[in-house]
Amino acid sequence: MPQDGFYAKVRRGLPALIDQWRTLGQGDADRLALILAETARVARLGQPEATPDGATLVAWTAPEAGDEIPLWAARTAAFLLMQMPARPLPGNDDEARAWAYCWLRNRDFTDHESAEAALPAHLRGPLAAPLKAAWLDRQGLRLI
Repeated sequence: MPQDGFYAKVRRGLPALIDQWRTLGQGDADRLALILAETARVARLGQPEATPDGATLVAWTAPEAGDEIPLWAARTAAFLLMQMPARPLPGNDDEARAWAYCWLRNRDFTDHESAEAALPAHLRGPLAAPLKAAWLDRQGLRLI
């Protein structure tokens, strides 16, 4: 996989996504890891084999940890961030790609326009270009 491909950029942005949720979440790392895993199960965003501990959650925030982060954790962090009253935003382009990728993985959309319209209002501008790239990537992976 090329290191400049869309998915490689998503993977580079996942640690920042997890870190933002960990930073804005209320509680210690063990509690936040539990919330992440339980939310994934309840919201059907993935089925963690085991609940990670706080040290694992912190390790996932290291810039080089992108390939180690399970997608259920990233999808769940994005799900939680997008619902926060603080209205957080992605901090950089790779993180924005991760948010957009998770948005498309978390819900079913028939087209790019409905995916963009369903975003929380404060994210429509910041995620417009990354969401378009995520949509094109997703469509490119489908077999005809």
